[in-house]
Amino acid sequence: MIPYPHIDPVIVRIGPFSVRWYGMMYLLGFTASFLLVRYQIKKKGLNFAKDFVDSLYSYLILGLLLGARLGYVLFYDLAAYIRRPLEIFAVWHGGMSFHGGLIGSILAGILFCRKYRVDFWQVSDLVIVTAPIGLGLGRLGNFINGELYGRVTNVPWAMVFPGGGPLPRHPSQLYEFFLEGVVLFTVLWLLKNRISRSGVLTSLFIILYGTFRFTLEFFREPDVQLGYILGPFTMGQLLSSAMIAVGLVIFFLRKRG
Repeated sequence: MIPYPHIDPVIVRIGPFSVRWYGMMYLLGFTASFLLVRYQIKKKGLNFAKDFVDSLYSYLILGLLLGARLGYVLFYDLAAYIRRPLEIFAVWHGGMSFHGGLIGSILAGILFCRKYRVDFWQVSDLVIVTAPIGLGLGRLGNFINGELYGRVTNVPWAMVFPGGGPLPRHPSQLYEFFLEGVVLFTVLWLLKNRISRSGVLTSLFIILYGTFRFTLEFFREPDVQLGYILGPFTMGQLLSSAMIAVGLVIFFLRKRG
């Protein structure tokens, strides 16, 4: 067993305000994505307006945050929020869904591309290869917070998490950091100049993330309010299965189109 490294979730406190590692991870993820999209546009010589990327990320950040919150409400704890609807706005209590955030970002991207009259798939491919950076950093933030930990296990690298009881558990946040962050980014970044048809990179992200997430859910503790949904499967696995199916459809349509 490896001791859990107790890292203060708060980086610095200034009076009633505090800067937390989790929020910093979001900021770093958005910044890295923003800069890498600008780099790709310059490298490819794409003729976009000067404020194109700034406006794009205004849409994407808003869509992601709204989608992630509403996705959590709808997918993970709808009954509780129906009883206490004002809690929907209490984002400081936690509760964000990747799948909802992805849907929100896609919808925001579609609206943006229609407004600027640019090809959605071309823009999506530019952004999606950078998305794993934020995903990986977000999992590091979960690890520092001691949340979304894994299932009970006896593997040599198991850890006892502060909120997970006395039994050792999988550090599943680190598994997700590696597969959904490091591996997924590496694969997409290496493929970005080798795939010419727009939309294919986006479909590969959807397929690979869904596959990684489905697999890693077997190591992650299910959400306490839901538990297992269908036999041994969790809500995350059901949503990831839908992702894989949608990704495959997009892949074959874009490859043929």
